[in-house]
Amino acid sequence: MSDLKDLREKRGKLITDARDLLDKAKTEKRELTAEEDQQWSSMMDESDKIKLGIEREERQADADREAAARVADEENRAGKPSEQTDEEKRTLAFRKALVGGVQTLTADEARALSFDNDSAGGYLSPPEQFVNQLIKAIDDMVFIRPKATVMPLMGAHSLGVPSLENDPADAAWTAEIGSVSEDSTMSFGKRELMPHLLTKLVKVSMKLLNNSAMPAESIVLNRLAYKFAISEEKGFLTGSGASQPLGLFTASANGISTGRDVSTGNTTTTIQSDGLLEAKYKVKSQYQATGEWLFHRDGVKQIAKLKDGDGQYMWRPGIEAGTPDMLLGRPVNMSEYVPNTFTTGLYVGMFGDFSHYWIAESMAMQVQRLNELYAATSQVGFIGRMECDGMPVLEEAFARVKLA
Repeated sequence: MSDLKDLREKRGKLITDARDLLDKAKTEKRELTAEEDQQWSSMMDESDKIKLGIEREERQADADREAAARVADEENRAGKPSEQTDEEKRTLAFRKALVGGVQTLTADEARALSFDNDSAGGYLSPPEQFVNQLIKAIDDMVFIRPKATVMPLMGAHSLGVPSLENDPADAAWTAEIGSVSEDSTMSFGKRELMPHLLTKLVKVSMKLLNNSAMPAESIVLNRLAYKFAISEEKGFLTGSGASQPLGLFTASANGISTGRDVSTGNTTTTIQSDGLLEAKYKVKSQYQATGEWLFHRDGVKQIAKLKDGDGQYMWRPGIEAGTPDMLLGRPVNMSEYVPNTFTTGLYVGMFGDFSHYWIAESMAMQVQRLNELYAATSQVGFIGRMECDGMPVLEEAFARVKLA
């Protein structure tokens, strides 16, 4: 905990020093010098790195607690005669296959893992615990997943998404006995979420697989989670919607149309305070209450310099544990995959309620062990296959920040 405390204090000092530079230039009624601007940018970059470090330390602490709990549970059960559950048998068989290959499995173990010995080398269906832990690991890495509405698909090939295409008219006051007027303004469209195949190859050294104190499935899980997380976040933010998710920053009549773009108040190269206000109040109040901001760190760097009409900074860094950075009273999220080209007519940020981004994923995951391909380098390859899709389902819950 002391490391986390030191990191938070270090970040707080960097932010204070950066603000002092801006305040000094403003007091002297001048722009930052080239040297001061470089110094300010360096401090903000370091602040962003520390913030990521804090988030990693917090996630690691959670993982350590979970691992310690599992070890304690295993030690508590050690030596006690008991029947293995089907899930425990599958986990042990899966671990055995990852380390030694499917040829080491007995017939019963292969059946337990739904092993398919196809021409490509055979795929294993991991235990439910492995799939759940993989998804949790991806959740920790992809900011939008814990905020979105995620629906696992067990058997269906697609999910019809009802979308309110027209707002209903207001309710009418009527007598206790009387006719109720028909509302013809309300209609529903239907979009489909159809999980698309996502595959990733990771390589693990044979020495690590055979000698690590960490179970083989945990090593493979961590590598796959990182690879899947990057691909998913890119898809959820900028995906085209063709055989991949429909991204938040992709203008589409099936997701968020250009009618939700806000460029008023911004310049052709920078985000301005008026532009941020326009974006926030483009969204109805019921979504503002749960709305959050999303920018690339380059966008946050611009916003950190902005002040309101009273001379107060609009961006408020979150220093305490669990406290997010805030902008106009709402949390700020950062992603490396938000567009960050600051030129006329391009998207650079967003405000909205991300629960109205839906993610559908198939729980049927497969892992293939490549026995020979990397043998010359003493490595083993693993291909993971999973299916997911995503799309915004209510465009009025979002406003995209666009340059003029």
